[in-house]
Amino acid sequence: MSSTLRLRVFFLFAAGYFVSYVFRGVNLGFAPLITHDLGLSAADLGLLTSLYFIGFALAQIPVGVLLDHYGPRRVTASMLVFAAAGIWVFGASHGLAGLMIGRLLIGIGVSVCLSAAFKASAQHFALARLPLVNGFTMAVGGLGGVVVGSPLAALLQVASWRQMCAGLGVFTLAVATAIVLFAPRKAETDAHRRADVVTQFKGTWLILKSGVFWKIASFSVVTQGVFYAMQSLWIRPYLLDVMNLEPAHAAALVSILGFAMMFGCVGFGAAARGMERRGVSVYAFCGAGMVLFVATQLLMVLRVPVPPSVLIAAYGIFGGTGILSYAVAAEYFPSHMIGRAHTTLTLVIFLLIFAFQVGVGAMLSLWPSDGGRYPASAHLKVWIVLIGVQLASAVWYVFPSRVLRKIGREAEHAVR
Repeated sequence: MSSTLRLRVFFLFAAGYFVSYVFRGVNLGFAPLITHDLGLSAADLGLLTSLYFIGFALAQIPVGVLLDHYGPRRVTASMLVFAAAGIWVFGASHGLAGLMIGRLLIGIGVSVCLSAAFKASAQHFALARLPLVNGFTMAVGGLGGVVVGSPLAALLQVASWRQMCAGLGVFTLAVATAIVLFAPRKAETDAHRRADVVTQFKGTWLILKSGVFWKIASFSVVTQGVFYAMQSLWIRPYLLDVMNLEPAHAAALVSILGFAMMFGCVGFGAAARGMERRGVSVYAFCGAGMVLFVATQLLMVLRVPVPPSVLIAAYGIFGGTGILSYAVAAEYFPSHMIGRAHTTLTLVIFLLIFAFQVGVGAMLSLWPSDGGRYPASAHLKVWIVLIGVQLASAVWYVFPSRVLRKIGREAEHAVR
């Protein structure tokens, strides 16, 4: 396959993930305006924003089956239509119920984007290149995290949030059209010849029962859940209430966080195989990055005398390292099940994002609000709880590697 075709595959599906990431974090900019218009509490805002993640999570298993059965081109383009409809419903709504329906539709619509990008990469790139290619995919998506910082804040000075919703819907349809017209078709034809849908659902059940899946997932799903729950909503209130920053400064740091995550995904992806040649497995390298992510959170809770930009950059660089677990999964599951293995991993991550986002909002609501702002002590106690959960999840992950190899062989026999 030519390099040009591989690049086309990469950019088309990475653009889909960019759309997904913009929708994930757009409420960072919309939240103050929506809260002002509708008088939402922290708990209301947490639930509204997290509906994206519950819609995303609920769609993962059927999406994984569809990806393995029909291929990423048709499935991604079709699902993005739901996302466009969702953002238009969201932008046209004047009550909480309509906003919730729109947000749920958005989550369902973009639920395929990350797994489709990883599936397409696994079909068209060599296994040794997947950590780097997946890292670049995450980096393009991370641009969405940059966009919802200062750029979105600037756009909201000249356009209403409802007008922004209309424009996002048009952009989403444009990406869907590009994918359906220009993504290669051969891989989906081959996928369609495989087992029927019922058999493919049985394969998903085997993944859920696989010990290797849960060992790979244990630490990464929790750290990723915490990272994305905070990045997509609660990091801005932390910057305002704990670090006492001005809104413009906070928006700039949100963009820095997005850039840092991009750098971390590409950097760790590029370094993973190099470290493997030196005897450090991708699994171990991923674990080391996640430990550094938890350490960064401890520094933030302890309020060490370090510039906020440095702490936020470290939070972003190490926050995305758990994404290497997708490349690890590709090593332990056969190629015809990669779509389902990836979507099952994404399912667990997004269920946790939903739980953490709602949980943080509920916990903050236990303290009195002063114009939508909460005491610094409230945020710090929430972060301490999240750190404790992450440390607990690391226990199974750090078991000796021979356990992973044993489970890996068992899983390989089970899914054939």
